[in-house]
Amino acid sequence: MGTLLLLAGCSSSDDGSGDGKDEGAPQQRPKSVAPYWVNPEGKAAQQLSSYKKDDKSGDAKLIKKIASQPVAEWVGTEDPQGETEKLTQAADKADRSALLVLYNLPHRDCGQYSKGGAKDAGAYRAWLDKVVKGIGDRSATVIVEPDSIPHLLAEGCTPQQFHEERYQLLNEAVSKLKDLPKTKVYLDAGNPDWVRDPGGLVEPLNKAGIAKADGFALNVSNYQTTKSNIAYGKKISPMIGNKPFVIDTSRNGNGPIEGAGADEEAWCNPKGRALGEQPTTKTGVKLVDAFLWIKRPGESDGECKGGPKAGAWWPEYALDLARNAKK
Repeated sequence: MGTLLLLAGCSSSDDGSGDGKDEGAPQQRPKSVAPYWVNPEGKAAQQLSSYKKDDKSGDAKLIKKIASQPVAEWVGTEDPQGETEKLTQAADKADRSALLVLYNLPHRDCGQYSKGGAKDAGAYRAWLDKVVKGIGDRSATVIVEPDSIPHLLAEGCTPQQFHEERYQLLNEAVSKLKDLPKTKVYLDAGNPDWVRDPGGLVEPLNKAGIAKADGFALNVSNYQTTKSNIAYGKKISPMIGNKPFVIDTSRNGNGPIEGAGADEEAWCNPKGRALGEQPTTKTGVKLVDAFLWIKRPGESDGECKGGPKAGAWWPEYALDLARNAKK
């Protein structure tokens, strides 16, 4: 069974024109197309600035493909309230919505590259309350706990005695976030190559609180094609009240690695991948709320294939993703 590995303002008008201070700096996308905030101080933006200073115009042009797009911010543990407050305030100032990811459940990632998370349920609840307080009444779209539900279905992964606790924590996360006035919530549901039978996700999604959420998220940190994710999502949706979904297209431009190049860790820093569709709410598909860049392109999946630790910025990989992109 393939395992996902995850780990990570300036105001402008609706036309994305920016303030004109630096024509080469990342600007906000048109709100009508992508209402999510572009972080002008993100890792790709910092890399862009570095390449420009070093007069590496070719690399700068490539990395700008990432720096100019809204990508998700994965909420940390040091100061969750301050971090989410800062991010949502910056997005609000730019008249955009912050795109956030919660990834801190206890017993996270089955002890693999992204293992960790809160030490127990109480610590998670305290962290969650700070995240919620930091978002407040500002606009945000939140992806809730990538991997958490599919990992419950993986034998030998999450200890059985913690299954009900996890469902309870997911329910609380959805409920508390949905109590906020301007927050959209999507529960993670894996990808088409993970839980092959979408019907197997119905009961777990229901137990995790999908009825209260705005929808579900697919393909987070994975490489499955947009087409396969749409087909998969359309099978799940009618079984859970016709909920819509979002798709992580950050690195699926060339689809997953297959054939001779595949291995047991084909999901971990595979070579030859590409940026996928740019983030947008104009998907052209009724049930698909948005194409999003949830996994931040250029951040490692883990210490495999020469990569740094999970979540660390890897400029060479970022350049390859941009170089291989169809746009």
